[in-house]
Amino acid sequence: MIIGAGYRGLAYAEPIHASGEGVIAAVIDTSPFKRQAFGQKYIWGPDGRSGPRKGESFASWEDYISYEKNRRERLHAGEVQSDPGIDAAFVCVLDELHAAVVKALAPLGMHIMCEKPIATRLEDVLGIYAALAQSWKALHHQTVFAAGYVLRYSPANMLLRKLVRDERVIGDVVSVEHTDTIGWWHFAHSYVRGNWRKEATSAPSLLTKSCHDIDFLLWLLCSPSGTQSTSAALIPPHLPSRVTSMGRAHFFRSSRKPVAAGNATNCLSCPVESTCLQSAKKIYLDRHLAQGHVGKPVNQVVPDIEDVLKTSGKVKAEERLLDALAEDYDEKTPAVVVDSRSWYGRCVWESDNDVCDDQVVTMEWDDDPLPESSEVNFGPVHGRTAKIAQFHMVALSNEVGGRKGRISGTAGEILYDLNSVQVIDLLTGQETVHPVDQNDDIRLDRDKELALGFIRAVAKVKGGGMDAKKAQRVYLDCTVEDLIRSHLVVFWAEAARKNGKVLGWVDWWAKEVETKLKEMGVVV
Repeated sequence: MIIGAGYRGLAYAEPIHASGEGVIAAVIDTSPFKRQAFGQKYIWGPDGRSGPRKGESFASWEDYISYEKNRRERLHAGEVQSDPGIDAAFVCVLDELHAAVVKALAPLGMHIMCEKPIATRLEDVLGIYAALAQSWKALHHQTVFAAGYVLRYSPANMLLRKLVRDERVIGDVVSVEHTDTIGWWHFAHSYVRGNWRKEATSAPSLLTKSCHDIDFLLWLLCSPSGTQSTSAALIPPHLPSRVTSMGRAHFFRSSRKPVAAGNATNCLSCPVESTCLQSAKKIYLDRHLAQGHVGKPVNQVVPDIEDVLKTSGKVKAEERLLDALAEDYDEKTPAVVVDSRSWYGRCVWESDNDVCDDQVVTMEWDDDPLPESSEVNFGPVHGRTAKIAQFHMVALSNEVGGRKGRISGTAGEILYDLNSVQVIDLLTGQETVHPVDQNDDIRLDRDKELALGFIRAVAKVKGGGMDAKKAQRVYLDCTVEDLIRSHLVVFWAEAARKNGKVLGWVDWWAKEVETKLKEMGVVV
């Protein structure tokens, strides 16, 4: 079942449908148009039907929960014949709805893949873990739980981790510098004018944009090598000891507005629009629609822009886009109206955004030797030595979604990006470049790997071949605790940034995690 038939829901549905390894049985979305289009492609359409049967389409997740509880009651009472129901759900709704949906699904014993971030508030992340733990206790078994940390599953990163952790080509890691270049127009679209612009109505940009970069660093440096093995399950993760962070809205704020722009609050009425890099008209019309691009970000401004272009032509499509960009608000507009939507024509220096547009997170690890009695085939400090990792989130870059970095080790260094991994041996100076075999659109690879990994884990559990805990390690290369911890580290880093401090992991964990989970009835 796909909950949310938008961009992310489609990204996971496509490889499942194409592979034939799973059957998409139901769709949930508030939009009738999206439900019908999704079902026509993946559910009832392939069967030659024009519409859904009962239980295949829902307007809300609440409707599904009510339907499913009733179905189970009738099944238990013998009122209906045996019905296998839904095995697993992909949660791809708005970020702020994730917690409510996951907590509602957990008691049903369903396997769940939740898009990142799994929740926008620390308490909700803990609430999700508590709901899962309590449902497992009631069910007497664990279920598979995955998160949309797709960076783990990109070909380049899987190669990188193999070289660093399994083959140890640069010895012990000493430091990592990792950068996410968001892209100047993409940041303006999503984090200045769009849904993720305000922490109060969304979450910090470190969470909404870069939580999977933090997860990537923890996966690379914390998780035991060979997570899929039985012995790895016995090894505790090498956790960071300290964190600090700096960042703010450096550029997208009123004091940076060009003087010549005057009192203009919307690009279409601005006297300097024609020379402004951040012009909404330049971004959506000149850069995208005029070039024939009707997908993101244009269809987020005008959802039916593709239909308008096909049925009414280019001129009408441009008029619809410009009309949408001209929409604005002023001091008389109720705050609830301003907060309820995106304003894609708004001046980037007059928006109500407050999330960081540039941020650095630095984590440091101490030596953490394993007990001599540990069932491992290497020394107690092997791979668990002191190190440091720095993550830099950059908004003002030409490259959109570019990730790159440098890893320094005791025997060599690695330079990596989305397309290749370069290894340099310090002793010989020899350079070895490992090209990455992947699709032109690397998102297709990582979405496919995650979707199919999750489906295979569920199938293995359903078939009785593995319990969920083992299937999670084998097919998703992580534990549920790994995924929850990655989210918690983001909140840890944000606490350090907001308080201007270096925060220790042990004290923060005891206060913000252990204490609160105990109050929820969960002991960690």
